[in-house]
Amino acid sequence: MKTKEKMKKDFSGTLFLVVGNSGSGKDSIIKAVLERYPSDLKSIRLTQRYITRPPSETEDNISIKPGEFREMSKQGKFALEWHIYGLDYGVPIEIDSWLKNGHPVLVNVSRTIVKEACEIYRNLKIIFIEVPFEITLKRLKTRARESGKRLEERIERAKKNQKFPDADFIVDNSEKLENAINQFLNYLVSVVRGKEIF
Repeated sequence: MKTKEKMKKDFSGTLFLVVGNSGSGKDSIIKAVLERYPSDLKSIRLTQRYITRPPSETEDNISIKPGEFREMSKQGKFALEWHIYGLDYGVPIEIDSWLKNGHPVLVNVSRTIVKEACEIYRNLKIIFIEVPFEITLKRLKTRARESGKRLEERIERAKKNQKFPDADFIVDNSEKLENAINQFLNYLVSVVRGKEIF
């Protein structure tokens, strides 16, 4: 006997999951896209993630302690959560009210949560930021956010995950950042306008 398929959250706004290796330029691209997003469209939302890591000047996240994270998780305050590199990441449940009101929502996530997210949300698109491994390696070492074992983990993971076949759209960020920003923005606008490009 087939089990009944779990009801997905079906909101009018589109949830855009942004995926890419550490150092692929996700934050830079997202920041520029938000600045250039057309004002005549339904306003776009970007949520801050909760992370069990000390605050960083290079990332706009909310830093919390592991105990606080577990408590928030128990209270259902995260729409999505994952654990990687010894850290906990949580996306606040407030994205649901934004999506319900028709806003497109951008979330920078780990590829490890994509499958689960697809089982939760119906109106969802995955954007993968693709960068050659040599460039990723250089960026990881330059930004100096991690060192030692944690840095090696990110490098090894980047090496193994150069492609993401399940993406709805792939942004090539191997050349000028401006090109990647335009690719991302054009796709985003096409989906919001209901005229998706491939």
